[in-house]
Amino acid sequence: MDVVTTGGRTARICAAVGVVLMAAGIFHLGVFLVDGGPWEGPVSWRKPATFGLSFGLTLLTVVWLASLLPLGSTARAWLLGLFAADSVVEVGGITLQAWRGVPSHVNMEGGANTTVSMVLAAGGGLLIVLLGWMAVAAFRGSPAAAPSMRLALRYGFASLMIGLLSGAAMIARGVPEARGGEQQRAYHDVGFLKAVHGVSLHGVLVLPALAWVLSRLDLPEERRTAWVRAGVAVYAVAIAGALVVSLAGV
Repeated sequence: MDVVTTGGRTARICAAVGVVLMAAGIFHLGVFLVDGGPWEGPVSWRKPATFGLSFGLTLLTVVWLASLLPLGSTARAWLLGLFAADSVVEVGGITLQAWRGVPSHVNMEGGANTTVSMVLAAGGGLLIVLLGWMAVAAFRGSPAAAPSMRLALRYGFASLMIGLLSGAAMIARGVPEARGGEQQRAYHDVGFLKAVHGVSLHGVLVLPALAWVLSRLDLPEERRTAWVRAGVAVYAVAIAGALVVSLAGV
C-alpha cells in the first residue's frame, strides 16, 4: 500500500485531500457533540461528519486501488484528480448548508439552495462516470494482480457502483417532488435507500483490503481466492439485507 509514495504527485495530492476530508468529518462530529441537535433529519451535523469521513476514506481507497487497475498514467491522473475535486465540492456543499442550517440535498427553497442542490446532484453524476470508468478497468483485470486481488477489485467496484446508483436513485426520487412543490415530502423520501447506499459504498475498501491481508499470509493463492470469494458472498448478503431494510422503510 505504498502507492502514495510511489504513485506520483497526483496520488500524493489526492491522498492529502482524502486526509483533509476525513479530518473535516471528525471535526464536525466534534461540533455535533458540542452543539447537539438531531442526528437524523435533513438538517444535522451528521451530514458533514459522515460525508467527510466517507468521501475521505473512499478517496484514499481509490488512490490505492487505481495503482492496481489497467489504466494509463495519464488516465489514472485525470480520474484521480477529478474524483478528488468532485469530492471536495460534494463535501463542501454539504458542509456549507449544514452551517447555514438548511438541508443540502433536493432543497429547492430559493435560488441559492437550488444551486447548491443541483451542483451536488451534478457532482453525483460525475462520480458515477469517473468511478464507473474505474469499475470497467477492474473487470478487465490486470495481469500484474493476483487472482484473489482481481476478484476483490471486481466485486469491490461492483459494490461501489451499487452505492453510487442507489444514491442517484434517491436524488432522482426527491428532485421531482421538490420541484413539484412537495418539499417536505422530498426531504422525507430522499433517504429511502440510505441503508443499502451506506453499506455498499465501502465494499470497494473491505474486499481489496481482505485480499491484501491474505496476500501477507503464508497461504496458497487458491486458498486466498477462496477466502475472497467467501468475503464477496458475505458482503453480497449484507447489501441484500440493507436493501430489504431500506425497502421496508426501517
